[in-house]
Amino acid sequence: MSTTGRVAMVTGASRGIGRAVAQALLKGGDQVALGWSKDQAGAEQTAAELGGLPVRIDVTDAASVDAAFEAVEAELGKVGVLVNNAGVTADGLLLRMTEEQWSSVLRTNLDGVFHCIRRAAPAMVRARAGRIVTVGSVAGLLGSAGQVNYSAAKAGLVGLTRSVARELASRNVTCNLVTPGPISTAMLDPLPEERRAELAEQVPLGRLGTPGEVAAAVAFLCSDGAAYITGAIVPVDGGLGMGH
Repeated sequence: MSTTGRVAMVTGASRGIGRAVAQALLKGGDQVALGWSKDQAGAEQTAAELGGLPVRIDVTDAASVDAAFEAVEAELGKVGVLVNNAGVTADGLLLRMTEEQWSSVLRTNLDGVFHCIRRAAPAMVRARAGRIVTVGSVAGLLGSAGQVNYSAAKAGLVGLTRSVARELASRNVTCNLVTPGPISTAMLDPLPEERRAELAEQVPLGRLGTPGEVAAAVAFLCSDGAAYITGAIVPVDGGLGMGH
């Protein structure tokens, strides 16, 4: 990846995959806004260690998204790269899942991506250049017991991504979806070691992935080398979802 000096917005950048993506884009020469919603300390620590501009953004709230982009535009310039990484889980079996568990996950994981893309797209269209990459999940392709809300939201990202890709392609704006498998992040930390081992055993490569491996795919899709890739679903799942 060449040094570009573009302005990138990465949501959910305080830790895990978002932090790794921010690091990769910063290394490539981009100016990066580190979007955070609850973990301000994590975003500030990331900024202190790697660089970047921490900015609060609640992706479920269109007004918050607009305010965050305005802050970034004032400080760094128009956003030319958007990485939608913010996500939450609220797991539970279907028969016991509450309305709040369902709606809270859909609001963040699906509505939030819509809010951010809608806000970022006009400047990219005017510039006739832009990269949009969303972090989905293999669960959106395979389904996941105990995660009907999460899987539904991530599945929705397939249609959203491909529709946006078709709408913006004539303006040289690409939109792609990365679908990680089980990745060793804080999201898996609460799981017992036996459950983590079970997840690893389900993966053909026999292990959990790392945030850096997901970030490498995201960074490529943001690069000049990916100019002819749009509407793609790029798996980073150790082979777990192959064929989907």
